[in-house]
Amino acid sequence: MKLDVTTKNMNVLECFSSETRVRIIELLNGGPYNIGELAEALGLSSAIITKHIQKLEEAGIVSTESMVGKRGTQKRCSLNMDELVLVLRTAPVLEKSPDTTRYTVDIPVGQYIRYQVQPTCGLASPEKRIGMMDDPRYFDDPEHTQAEHLWFASGFVEYRIPNYLVGRAEASSMTISLELCSEAPQYNENWPSDITFSVNDTDVATWTCPGDFGSRRGVYTPSWWNDTQYGLQKTISITQEGTFIDGIRFSDVAIGQLGIRAGQELRFRIACPETAAHCGGVSLFGKGFGNYPQDIRVTIAL
Repeated sequence: MKLDVTTKNMNVLECFSSETRVRIIELLNGGPYNIGELAEALGLSSAIITKHIQKLEEAGIVSTESMVGKRGTQKRCSLNMDELVLVLRTAPVLEKSPDTTRYTVDIPVGQYIRYQVQPTCGLASPEKRIGMMDDPRYFDDPEHTQAEHLWFASGFVEYRIPNYLVGRAEASSMTISLELCSEAPQYNENWPSDITFSVNDTDVATWTCPGDFGSRRGVYTPSWWNDTQYGLQKTISITQEGTFIDGIRFSDVAIGQLGIRAGQELRFRIACPETAAHCGGVSLFGKGFGNYPQDIRVTIAL
């Protein structure tokens, strides 16, 4: 997860101003703890630990779930993210015009141009489910463009990225940011899925998502929605050096191999084939669901 260092994100930044909260994160790095176990490990009362956990949970750093223990119900605490990157300087988004050096577009998750999906599958807007669940035919429903959450057990969805290049201009890099996770019936946080990203029929990277997340409500997920709640935000960067996800090199596929030029159709596919080692499906989240108020965000630099 990337976080801009601004006052609007103080609820997250303040989590690291407390030595106790940092020590809690250190402990949870080794695995889940309940409140009592954290209190014993840190030599503090359960009431104090509970207050710190509430702050970490509100910031999205920690998730909790109630479990039946030997002495009644216990709150089990787990880390909710693997990394947090602080962004000190953000680049402004430039307007789309022939003389700019880059442009950024947001593509709603429901505005796919092709699909091939197998149940479990479905679509939802912030107001309602679209069509019948587990029936791929409803991916053709005219209302599919309003979907801000979609899911499928195997198959793919494909999007057309606007190509604003002109003349002899060629893309020097492309960055795609999106929120997604696996797809299991209801949800299953231990449900790995091999998700492959492709541009113009060229596979650029395959990332294994660890699970389908639903133990706590997504920040932007509507209150009426009771299934998968949120995903992980991933940033795919295709550069002249290769393809990276969250800064980690995933393949040698470089931007030059994709031949992105003016007048060319530009397609982006998200797939989980039935032949994948971990065929755990795909769940996609737009700005009306999950933890991040954005759709599929694409930036192309010249």
